[in-house]
Amino acid sequence: MDGDILVSHAHTATITQGATGYLKIDLAALGRNYRKLLSMLAPVRAGAVVKADAYGLGAERVAKTLYGQGCRHFFVAQFVEAVRLRPALAQDAQIFVLNGLQPGNEIACAEMGVVPVLNSLAQWKQWQAAARALKRCLPAVLQFDTGMSRLGFPPEERAELGAALRDGGNVEMLFIMSHLASADDVDGEQNGEQLAEMAGIAEEFPGFDISFANSGGVFLGDSYHGVLARPGIALYGGAPNAGTVNPMEPVVSLDVAVVQTRTVPSGTKIGYGGAHVTQGEMRLATIAAGYADGLPRSLGDRGAVFYQGIRLPIVGRVSMDSTTIDISALPEGTLTLGSLVEVLGPHQTLEDIARDAGTISYEILTGLGDRYHRQYR
Repeated sequence: MDGDILVSHAHTATITQGATGYLKIDLAALGRNYRKLLSMLAPVRAGAVVKADAYGLGAERVAKTLYGQGCRHFFVAQFVEAVRLRPALAQDAQIFVLNGLQPGNEIACAEMGVVPVLNSLAQWKQWQAAARALKRCLPAVLQFDTGMSRLGFPPEERAELGAALRDGGNVEMLFIMSHLASADDVDGEQNGEQLAEMAGIAEEFPGFDISFANSGGVFLGDSYHGVLARPGIALYGGAPNAGTVNPMEPVVSLDVAVVQTRTVPSGTKIGYGGAHVTQGEMRLATIAAGYADGLPRSLGDRGAVFYQGIRLPIVGRVSMDSTTIDISALPEGTLTLGSLVEVLGPHQTLEDIARDAGTISYEILTGLGDRYHRQYR
């Protein structure tokens, strides 16, 4: 494990190097999650979505781990992410930019060996112009909109695209792709609608391999897999499907330090706006994380942290840098300056926090700030 900081599993140790919290990232669990998805997909290949700094967990460390497991296809959202990641991976690893390129990035992208996902005729024409300028064939991926209305060639551009492809040129299409909008809902009607639309596109543009399944799509069955799946949240331990037992191993845990404790009488106002008023004497602890560290403001008077399995409710509004919790359920003196409480761990999952915050696990994971001490193991 990186770092020399000792933290007990019971969260009774104090922080020895002054950090306000520990974000632990289990790279072995990440690898096992990748292998689990591969076993479900076989013989289909699995890439990895490592956009947004690998959902906040560190794209370089995550990508290197997955490369060691055999992954060779890595998907980012923006070109700047590809620039940062490219030096960390061997040349046989392909990096794809899902949003495609903004004007002016084409030559740099080509020279780095990064592959853009082309979403429109405008991006197609820009990439083709770059190929002509460099006097060589450049690889690309075509994305089609099958019903999400976010990215991809819309139906009205397909005829012109088809004519451009028939004319040949200096762009090599590696595969075509689309993105599922409701894959987390295994019974959602939109999944079948998008699958049918993708089948129609495959007939219109024959001869290309297809990439279709995201994390949830892996669990929808073989017809959704194509030849290359693009899992994201499932790799990082998030539930790929709603309303079912999460089959993935947790990858992330988070412990946060106590800054101060106090006992307040009945009628005490807590937090900004006096949003919480105590109904009796209450013992409080303030912990060193707030909405700037990935604890949404909406957790106020709804969420909780844990200490040795005991739930400690959040009281009052979450602040930018701190959160107040009710520790009355613990024996007096249990928590002191530097004690650690569990925010993510065996008693609280990403989905638990997301539910209490009224959001999704993706937002919780990608929102975890950079003020925590990160430990990779």
